[in-house]
Amino acid sequence: MTGPRLDRSRQLYEEALSLFPGGVNSPVRAAVKPQPFYVERGEGPYLYTVDGERLVDLVLGYGPLILGHRHPRVLEALREALDRGWLYGAPAEAEVELAKAILRHVKPGGMVRFVNSGTEATMTAIRLARGYTGRSLILKFEGNYHGSHDAVLVAAGSAAGHYGVPTSAGVPGEVARLTLVAPYNDLAAVEDAFRRHGSDIAAVIVEPVAANMGVVRPARGFLEGLRRITREHGALLILDEVVTGFRLGLGGAQERFGVDADLVTLGKIIGGGMPIGAVAGRREIMEHLTPSGKVFNAGTFNAHPLAMAAGLATIRELEESDALSAAERAAERLEAALRDALRDAGLEGVVVREASMLQYYTLPDEPRSLADVKRSDARLYQGFHVEALGRGVFVAPSHMEALFTSAAHQGEPLERAEEALYEALREAVKRSASKSGG
Repeated sequence: MTGPRLDRSRQLYEEALSLFPGGVNSPVRAAVKPQPFYVERGEGPYLYTVDGERLVDLVLGYGPLILGHRHPRVLEALREALDRGWLYGAPAEAEVELAKAILRHVKPGGMVRFVNSGTEATMTAIRLARGYTGRSLILKFEGNYHGSHDAVLVAAGSAAGHYGVPTSAGVPGEVARLTLVAPYNDLAAVEDAFRRHGSDIAAVIVEPVAANMGVVRPARGFLEGLRRITREHGALLILDEVVTGFRLGLGGAQERFGVDADLVTLGKIIGGGMPIGAVAGRREIMEHLTPSGKVFNAGTFNAHPLAMAAGLATIRELEESDALSAAERAAERLEAALRDALRDAGLEGVVVREASMLQYYTLPDEPRSLADVKRSDARLYQGFHVEALGRGVFVAPSHMEALFTSAAHQGEPLERAEEALYEALREAVKRSASKSGG
């Protein structure tokens, strides 16, 4: 196997190292090995690099491109929007139409506030929960990622459900101590946290399917238990569906798992690849946001016309086509290819898939927590990433990320991805065994 051509990418990266911290504008991009490649354009299931490589893309912008790159319907909507101008500082009809489409599926009878990223969405939801309940604490779960704001850059302290500790320099300990942290899928730890702090907990925020430690699914009864506990104690339940919203189905995780959240945070797909975030929730809670209430949120780019147009086109395509089913069928085939590779390599492992997102682990059983995921062979996965890239397939550079498929992954590119993933994992296992003397 030969690696991808990187001549022009190498030149750009060397220049970028003098311009950006670590040479990138989001840390995961620096994890691509042997170095980041630079993209010229995207089309359907493919990325085309500045070095002339064509890669089957299983990252898809880390999830939002459920229709693939440059989908004709989304492209046409963006062109029409551009012809009308691209920033108004005033409302436009598209935001009304997108809000109606989202609420129809996610929170009928509720309300929505558009923001500009998943980080802004979770930050706003947490502030809203605190303002609505008059309480200070929130509870999150180890391994769940809710963006890059202070309240959620927190890891577990010395025991489950204890006050959190910062995971980033610059987050004051005083702020981290307002966030409780429990193991994912551990209802007993949640019960314990509420026994000790229940009257002070404003909300529990959770990824219904954890997509930032690969793909970790909720155990039977976990989400339902969170709903019961929060109601018993007068706290809100926030489902962070920035990744899962409109990927697990039009109704998202609420519909898939039968759980009714008080607030839902959205992003990724609802902007069709444009920067976006949203909070959707019960009307009586949402009306506490300014200007109706006293919980502040504002932004010049909230409900940006281009994001509204791309998002509306994407959701209408999902409603009117079999795009979701097509993406899931593609993921099923990749799941089988990875499972076959693990078996044929004689390696103990599992492949976890939920709808059109998947990941493999070198574990005897499906992982249920961050502690489980950490026992999977991260070094082997890095080798798999390199081997896949050398075979023309881009997978996330970390086993803490998911692989994604889109409606565009059909025919030859899907067959190419199946073969490449199978061969890449087999070769990574072989090389790993060779290095360890096995």
